Amino acid sequence: MAVNIDLVKQLREETGISLADCKKALEESNGEMDKAKEYLEKRGQAVAAKKTDRVVNNGLIETYVHSSGRLGVMLEINCETDFVARGEDFKSLAHEICLHIAAMRPLYVRGEEVPEGTVEDKSEICLVDQPWVKDNTKTIQVLINERIAKTGENIVVKRFVIYEF
Repeated sequence: MAVNIDLVKQLREETGISLADCKKALEESNGEMDKAKEYLEKRGQAVAAKKTDRVVNNGLIETYVHSSGRLGVMLEINCETDFVARGEDFKSLAHEICLHIAAMRPLYVRGEEVPEGTVEDKSEICLVDQPWVKDNTKTIQVLINERIAKTGENIVVKRFVIYEF
């Protein structure tokens, strides 16, 4: 099916995914924008799964201090290259995760870190399993996977600290 270039541009603007991938998604979904977004999300999950074992030894430390000055978050988030680490998409992701941590106050990054028998539902205390505070249809891991698909690099949250009094 031939796809309208304006739809491709619109999908590109909304998702940040490459034009070629947006065109393919619209072709696969017969020009339906919502189905194309679902296609891109599933593709992003598959891309992210393939990159999980790649070494991440670059990244940045992001901080957030609430306006009251009584709450602060420090986050270490890693990627494969300093090129991606210096990019606005990566910095934006780090900032969004800091804001989420400040709002939701997870205790652990991943479920494997939770001591046995502590809780049954780890989604409330593990950062990557929590629904994103700005869009509860996505978890933090889905948000990270979207950036992995966009940047083409593995991205891992290593650790965070919450300071509060």
